[in-house]
Amino acid sequence: MERDSYVVKRRVDQVALWQDKKPLLGRLDMELTERCNNNCIHCCINLPAGDRAARERELSAEEVKAILAEAAALGAMQVRFTGGEPLLRPDFEELYLFARRLGMRVLIFTNARLITPHLADLLARVPPLVTMEVTVYGMRAESYEAVSRVTGSFAQFWRGVNLLLERGVPFVVKSALLPPNRGEIDEFEDWAATIPWMDKGPSYAMFLHLRNRRDSEERNQLIKRLRLSPAEGLAVLTRDREGYRKGMRKFCSRFMGPPGDRLFSCGAGHGTCIDAYGQAQMCMGLRHPDTVVDLWGGVGADRDVLIARVCPDDPRQGDHTGAPLRYALTEFFPRLRELRAANPEYLHRCARCFLKGLCEQCPAKSWAEHGTLDTPVEYLCQVAHAQARELGLLGQDEHGWEVMDWRQRIARFVEPEM
Repeated sequence: MERDSYVVKRRVDQVALWQDKKPLLGRLDMELTERCNNNCIHCCINLPAGDRAARERELSAEEVKAILAEAAALGAMQVRFTGGEPLLRPDFEELYLFARRLGMRVLIFTNARLITPHLADLLARVPPLVTMEVTVYGMRAESYEAVSRVTGSFAQFWRGVNLLLERGVPFVVKSALLPPNRGEIDEFEDWAATIPWMDKGPSYAMFLHLRNRRDSEERNQLIKRLRLSPAEGLAVLTRDREGYRKGMRKFCSRFMGPPGDRLFSCGAGHGTCIDAYGQAQMCMGLRHPDTVVDLWGGVGADRDVLIARVCPDDPRQGDHTGAPLRYALTEFFPRLRELRAANPEYLHRCARCFLKGLCEQCPAKSWAEHGTLDTPVEYLCQVAHAQARELGLLGQDEHGWEVMDWRQRIARFVEPEM
């Protein structure tokens, strides 16, 4: 075994995770805080940077380290540090170095406002090994700060980005399309193309998510007003119409088809997201209290109808207190993944709709919008249908759940690429 300043090197054949065919945990997200130094108009999670109650509830550095160590023992080779704004944590450097010493690659999601010369030097000296992702809210102070709602935030963002560029720390940029910045797409993409690590165009959040803790109806109403209409979103997606259709041919050949009544037809539960308070979630968006494992206190918050459906035996049977993350991944989440929809509207529409690949409908979105796991989200349905009609998969008055010859339609659409 060799040790240098930030990482321990071991022989691969002596590491436990390689003794099985594949590790138990491939994907780990950690929300270090829900607090943020921005107050973005569209955000589905953020709390004020100075929220004392939230700060006091957050995991301590030692608790975060304990989770990272268990995750590494289960095979996790990468962690995503996100938030809120993860750099708000005064112990961020300590947590970052701990993860790197475990041998983990570290993906950092940030607005770059808190990048300092010291932190940029650290990231250059001890590279995260995964390209950082920086969210950009506007190309000038007026647009950026109309989104962030913090005076001076644009200058701080720009300083942070320049520090990363000067030190050669790899990062890419992305954005959210919102009324203050929609007219800046071309300018943003021209600038993004100058960033050395951008090997493709930036991604955009367009079809905005509601508050996934269901903690503010006022904020949810604002987010709904900010959403692009399905037609507006389609116009953005099809700016390069031929490129869009080419990409969608490959996509549709792999991901289309009715999901049936199983709620989780995605990858939720194969990895995990740990929130700022130690709750292990199936995915970053799903905050239903009965679908999480409290890594310090057990399963869920209430054990009512949902838990009875998932775990007919007591879900606390056996002692998992010494390995709560393993319990979540090997026992609790697999049971959740067997959940079936019961909502008649979902069974009539979503379960039979071949547009699943185009649609973001999932238990997390249903929870945020309706407080259930199986209520269709009409906005997402409209977005998927707009794309399907653009691609020629549906007629103007057709719905995806009515189509019986969907395999033939997809084959005809995909054929030019075959």
